[in-house]
Amino acid sequence: MAGLRIETRPPSAVPLEKIDPKRGSGFADAVRGALDRVERLEKTADQSIVDLLDGKADIPETMLALQKVDVSMRLLLTVRNKVIEAYREIMHMQY
Repeated sequence: MAGLRIETRPPSAVPLEKIDPKRGSGFADAVRGALDRVERLEKTADQSIVDLLDGKADIPETMLALQKVDVSMRLLLTVRNKVIEAYREIMHMQY
């Protein structure tokens, strides 16, 4: 039975002083970048609507700009919901 013994060890963690917050882009930077891109697409779509009303743009261009914003917003909301779901799961974990 001595050969069937399972040895448990606590998980090793990276010490905080070894983490370099300026190295690479983190999750917060990725989210911030995605928000900026969606905001730019939204402004472009708004301008496209104004241009359509002024006769400077045609309907397909405007619809394409609106669809880009729609898809981007849906993706952003899906990611947000997944992050919230993951956070809730982590908060409900028992140690």
